Parts: sequence; structure tokens; C-alpha cells
Amino acid sequence: MIETYKAMGATVVPIAFPDSVIYPANLMTPILNGESAAAFDELTRTNRDELIERQDKDFWPNTWRAARLIPAVEYINANRHRYTLTQKFQEFIKGYDVVIFPTFMRSQLAITNLTGNPALVMPIGFNQSGQPLSITLIGKLYDEASILEAARHYQNKTDHHKQHPPKFLN
Repeated sequence: MIETYKAMGATVVPIAFPDSVIYPANLMTPILNGESAAAFDELTRTNRDELIERQDKDFWPNTWRAARLIPAVEYINANRHRYTLTQKFQEFIKGYDVVIFPTFMRSQLAITNLTGNPALVMPIGFNQSGQPLSITLIGKLYDEASILEAARHYQNKTDHHKQHPPKFLN
């Protein structure tokens, strides 16, 4: 995948993704759970969340109910850390047009969710077991165009986005 970008003339530089430095604690849980509980507050207060079929411990209805008990101090402090995370991540990414990162590796997903940086996941083939592989392109804040252009160029040179696992073929 990297070789395809190099063949297209892109300058590819290995970098150390700073997630362990700028994301030292789990900020997603109090923020995501608190904000989703607020978004679905009426559903929870009217008990219509009981109509959702799955009610196991870690599924959304129970997460919303439990989030009602998140202390305000914890939520506010998590958002203070989120602000610092956003500043540090913008400082890191300003030197790159696009950052290529393995999908679901380390804290990348949480970081881009919390900072608002655009992220695009695209297929890059299959592993030896036939499982699909993907890569994530991360862009600067409000610069979706750069990652979309990088993805388009890659897809114009490959056909991974046209391939499907055998069980998904018609």
C-alpha cells in the first residue's frame, strides 16, 4: 500500500504516532457515554429504551442508563483533557498532508473521534485467511478534501475497493 503511494510520487515518511503521549487516559468513555445518554435522554426517561431488543450489560440502553450517574466533575475534566488533546494533535498533524495509520490500531479511533479530525477507512486487500484489510487516512481539521483525494488516487491505481469476500458475492 505504501509502495503504491510512492509509485504515484507521494513523499512517504515514517512517523511515530503520538497517541501514547497525547492520549494517556480513556477520555472516550465519560464523553461518549455522557453525550450519547443526553442525545437519547427522552428515550431513556420514557422507558422506550426497553423496546430495544438487546439489553445485555454493555449494549447502548444500559450504557445510557449508567451514564446518568457520571459525575459532572468527571465529564468536565474529561473535556478539559479533550481540549488539550485536540491542541496537541493539531500541532502534530500540521506537518503532514495525510497520515496513513493501520485501522483499529492503538488509540487512533478515539483520538480522531475526540478531536474531530477527518478519518477515512479504505480497503487495501485481504489477509491470508481471506479477511479484509483496511487502512485509515487521517487529515487536518476541516480538511476532508486531502484524505478524499489521497483515497481517490489510491483507488484509481488499485482495485481493492471492487473486491469482496467470497461469501458476499451475488
